[in-house]
Amino acid sequence: MSASRVLVLNSGSSSVKYQLLDMRDSGRLAQGLVERIGEQSSRLKHTPRGGESREWTGPIADHDAALKAVAEELARDGLGLDSPELAAIGHRVVHGGQTFTEPTVIDDAVLAEIERLIPVAPLHNPANLTGIRTARALRPDLPQVAVFDTAFHTTMPESAARYAIDVETADAHRIRRYGFHGTSHAYVSRATAELLGKAPEDVNVIVLHLGNGASASAVRGGRCVDTSMGLTPLEGLVMGTRSGDMDPAVIFHLMRVGKMSTDEIDTLLNKKSGLIGLCGDNDMREIRRRIDEGDEDAKLAFDIYIHRLKKYIGAYYAVLGRVDAIAFTAGVGENAAPVREAAVAGLEELGLLLDPERNAVRADGPRLISRPNSRVTIAVVPTDEELEIATQTYALVEENQGDN
Repeated sequence: MSASRVLVLNSGSSSVKYQLLDMRDSGRLAQGLVERIGEQSSRLKHTPRGGESREWTGPIADHDAALKAVAEELARDGLGLDSPELAAIGHRVVHGGQTFTEPTVIDDAVLAEIERLIPVAPLHNPANLTGIRTARALRPDLPQVAVFDTAFHTTMPESAARYAIDVETADAHRIRRYGFHGTSHAYVSRATAELLGKAPEDVNVIVLHLGNGASASAVRGGRCVDTSMGLTPLEGLVMGTRSGDMDPAVIFHLMRVGKMSTDEIDTLLNKKSGLIGLCGDNDMREIRRRIDEGDEDAKLAFDIYIHRLKKYIGAYYAVLGRVDAIAFTAGVGENAAPVREAAVAGLEELGLLLDPERNAVRADGPRLISRPNSRVTIAVVPTDEELEIATQTYALVEENQGDN
């Protein structure tokens, strides 16, 4: 395929993140962010490869205007959307349900199915759809590919994916564990195997994606067999603003005794819980600073965060039976050495031996932080979800062209 560029779009409810990649060397030609779409103070920041960032603020009415502004910025660098070098546009789509198990070329039927899944992803799929429709209108002749956050987790066995509730009710409302951050878990599990000098099918990895949103996965031979997020991204680890695991009866208690509405409880658990609910901060750097100053609320929040994280490491060790590596990734996982140290502390009997000096080093690339004699490798593996989306998009378009 002569065209080698892929534009990756991640459309949120009021934002669009984008990257343009050249798949010949996986290099970033440009990247940027449009935020506060629909406001008078919308902001666009654009950074071309090897150049200075450009930034401006002003009204951007909708996603159509946002993508047109992005196209103009790219054109200023000779990278316009009308370039014959552009092979495809890859879209991040949060929820693919059980329908979409791999990257999919978008047509009207695919759009309709993504729309049908809105009830299980009301915050994300509508915004993803808006971005897709706008991009298709701008370049109707270009292959557009949906890459789903949930796809990597569709290999989970039913024993891991099913909740123990009435089967008919679950099936009628599509209630099951889907998992999220799938592009990150796919990329990091594969990159971890590469770091070990092995093929993905020969490696069992526990991936810990720790950002403001956080999730863990158990990956056996390149296939996900369990993950911490469920029907929604609320289940699992303690996160920046989300509660993670808790007794479902808490919700009934808040309704009956606290007289809270469904929407109020939804806001509480998704936006006012986790670290921010425990100590008022969801930035791990600020929490660590407060701990160093003797702040007890911050220390308790950190301890709860680590306790839950350690439980998942132990649980996924049991699920996998043999663990070759644990990989820390995303903002907290890549940068917070105290989190990594605390997460594996006391797990020496499981073969996890952290090297404090290696752990303290800050670096950009994948790196080992375990001792040479550690039975289980402990690694920091920076995630690259945009590259994963671009790689999957390009491979599918190449495959389809080869079939024609």
